[in-house]
Amino acid sequence: MQIPFFYIASYKAEKHLELDENTGRHIVQVLRMKKGDIIHLTDGKGQLLTCEIAETGKKNCLVAIKDVMSQKAKTKSVSIGISLLKNPSRFEWFLEKATEIGVAEIIPLVCDRTEKEKFRWERFQNICISAMLQSRQYWLPKLYEPKIFHDAVMNTNAVTKLIAHCEDTNKNELKDFVNMEANESNITIILIGPEGDFTSEEINHAITNNFVPVSMGITRLRTETAGVVAAAMLVS
Repeated sequence: MQIPFFYIASYKAEKHLELDENTGRHIVQVLRMKKGDIIHLTDGKGQLLTCEIAETGKKNCLVAIKDVMSQKAKTKSVSIGISLLKNPSRFEWFLEKATEIGVAEIIPLVCDRTEKEKFRWERFQNICISAMLQSRQYWLPKLYEPKIFHDAVMNTNAVTKLIAHCEDTNKNELKDFVNMEANESNITIILIGPEGDFTSEEINHAITNNFVPVSMGITRLRTETAGVVAAAMLVS
């Protein structure tokens, strides 16, 4: 049986940690773990903590840190800039799958054709945390607040900059960017548009700022599907 795995918002080399109420309640009341049992914690920044339960209450759990292991971030860093969707459940599905795949950043975009919906950052962040724990990873993707498309284009430190769109123009194949040699400067961002695609003006703005237009095949994909396909291809 795998050791239970939980998230902590931060870790600063303490010898003991008081877990948050929700985590403590789950450990004590749901899993019925007791003093002396072992759990794993991660801060989502590459650290894996092996802990022993030291004290329990109805809603609290104190653990002693027994071992700390650090995992380096992936050399190949992939950011997905993706339009918000009218149906939030589809956006949530994308967040879950992109986290499982291992993207470094998720940048929600507000494009000209984006159906603007309330952005529930805390809920979306919790979906990413759950997906990270389910896939037993130690790195949580950075989830940004929504960015206006033009601002996202202008403010990126990515070396490889891609935009996927559906207009019938000359485009590179995304697969041509998959096997690039991993190195410290290999930061890739790909932009995925809304249900109605990017406007011509947005596409031209991105190209003017050194984004390369790419295609993901002959079929037209939903926004969330395109995001997952791009993540799977580029992270691998």
